[in-house]
This record gives sequence, C-alpha cells and structure tokens, in this order.
Amino acid sequence: MKKIACIYMRGGTSKGPFFDLRDLPKDPNERDKVLLRLMGSPHKNQVDGLGGAKTVTSKVVMVQPSQRENIDVDYLFAQVFISDAIVDTKPTCGNMMSGVAPFAIEKEWVDYKEGDNKVRVYNINTDSTAEMIVNVQDGKVNYTEGDLKIDGVPGTGSPILMNLSNIAGGATGTLFPTGKLKDHVQGIELTMFDAGNLMIHMRAKDFGLTGDEKGDYFMDRPQLMEKLESIRREIARNAAMGDVSKSVIPKIGLLCPPSKGGSIRSMYFTPSTYHPTHAVSGAVCVTAASKCQGTIASEMVNHPSDGADYILEHQSGSMPIKLITKDEGLDFQILLAGTYRTARKLMEGFVYY
Repeated sequence: MKKIACIYMRGGTSKGPFFDLRDLPKDPNERDKVLLRLMGSPHKNQVDGLGGAKTVTSKVVMVQPSQRENIDVDYLFAQVFISDAIVDTKPTCGNMMSGVAPFAIEKEWVDYKEGDNKVRVYNINTDSTAEMIVNVQDGKVNYTEGDLKIDGVPGTGSPILMNLSNIAGGATGTLFPTGKLKDHVQGIELTMFDAGNLMIHMRAKDFGLTGDEKGDYFMDRPQLMEKLESIRREIARNAAMGDVSKSVIPKIGLLCPPSKGGSIRSMYFTPSTYHPTHAVSGAVCVTAASKCQGTIASEMVNHPSDGADYILEHQSGSMPIKLITKDEGLDFQILLAGTYRTARKLMEGFVYY
C-alpha cells in the first residue's frame, strides 16, 4: 500500500484534496490512474476513496512552486468522473482555485507576513494567471475570521480576492471558438464563449424554462438533458473540438434576465448535472459574455452602474464579478475579472492507495 500527503480543503462551494504536483507520477496517464484510485472512481458512491459522489466534491487540485517569472505557484485542476474512469484536466475551477494561495502558504512555498498577502498563480489548465489576496493572522492562514458570506456555504469566512487575467481562449485558444457571436444548432440559438471556462450559453425560455427550476426538475426530465447533451456535442464538433462525450467541457448555461436585482441569471450544468450553486469560472464566462454586444447573454443583462460589480444570480443565491473589458463584437477583450471566495482547511495528513 502506498500513501501520499494531502490537505483536504473546501474551496468556495466545492471541496477536495490538494496535492503537491511533484508527489504524483509525471506521466499523465499514470497520474490519472492514481487520482482515480485516490478518489474511489469509478463507483457511483466513490465509497473506496475521497470523492463525495457529486461533481462538486469529486475535484482534485495539484500545486507546485513555480519556475515562471513573476509567478509563485503553478496550479493544475482535475475533474474526476464518478462512475467512469475519466480524469479531465481541460477545464479549470475557480471555486477550488480559491484554496491554492492558502495551500501555498500552508506549505511555506511563499513568503508571507501578518495581514494580507499576495500570491501569484499560473493556471496550467487554461494558460492564464491569477493574483490572489489571502489573510494571515498569528502566523497562520485566516480561514474563518471574516464576515464574507458566499451563497451555498454556511456561515462566514475571511475573504479571498481572486483577480484573473489572460482568461480568454483558455480551452480553445480563442474567445469565440466557432468564429461567431451566435450559432444555430438543432433549432436553438446559442453563443459558445471561452473565458474563464468554456461554455455554451442558451436562452432558458427556448427550453420552456423560467430560471427558477431546481435540480430535481432536471433529474426527472431525461429527454431535456439528452437534448442539451446532443446540442453540446454538435456545437463542439462544429468548433473542431471533436467528440466531447468524455469531457466536462464545454459546460452549459441556460440564461434568463435577473429576477432578484442582479445583472443576469444562469442555470449552470457541469454538464450532465445541474450545479447546486454556480462555478466561479462559469460566472466569469457568463457575465463577461453579457458585456459583449451580439451574444445571447447580452440580450438579458441588466448592466450595473460604472465601476460596480456584475451580480450573477443562481439557484442558491448570487455571486459578484468585477470586470474590465474593451472593444466589441469579435474584437471583444477581457482585461480583468475578479471575485471573492472563502476557503477552509478541513484535514491534513496522508491518503492511502
């Protein structure tokens, strides 16, 4: 039996083990076999591993000190499938990323001081960078002493600021993978947008939805889920991505006008299940697309006053996103996207396999 050191953490509304990337096999295929064993996949309950039998609790973060200029640590995210022997490192996860800076400080890979500390992160998945601000008190990461409440997590915690840059085209190399602001697939108009995460944005009303539907609604409607998956696969082929049936990207967002004073409302699919809250990377993708005239998202957004955050509404609450962009149409650029999350260290030790 072998063992590997890990810190099990909640990051935003997700949780999973954080590893030193150097402790895992360098060969991606061998690394993925180890991750499947550690998480207990493939098995619907992941009973023989660390996975929590839900998409948001079957995630892995791998971090290492960086050799890149002006970067502190490199971050690699993996979505581990539950019932299939698949590890997908093409997407990223903004929620889990919120634990990267605390993990680096826990490992003493970066210099830190009392108060707020800046940690610069390179995201291997999307070839992007993030500047993270995390608080230290009494020589330790401050996880709980703070008044930031994020929807989907009980209680409050210390805010972790994440400023994301160079996020366009992380999965496909371009903001608009099909070269268009809108496409038509199977009678449905949509926008494919690659920023923070690769998503397909569609109008909820085109599927007879209001935006108030919950997870059970979709579990009870396999034909609707099959329709969404069929559209996802077809537009991915049109974007020269090939067969994405064994990949969690592109994700799906069914969009509506805001109903609770926010900027836009999104129902987020991961893609085979309905997310209980919303991915941070997906929130960045939706709100950024809403600022670009001609996209599906731009039709239903309520733009905030100058300098104010965009507020993405989701089934469990809302999420603020700060955006700096320029230009329009296919020349649209995202200069900065920022948001706040909380994280918490849950366990530190060894996992055996």
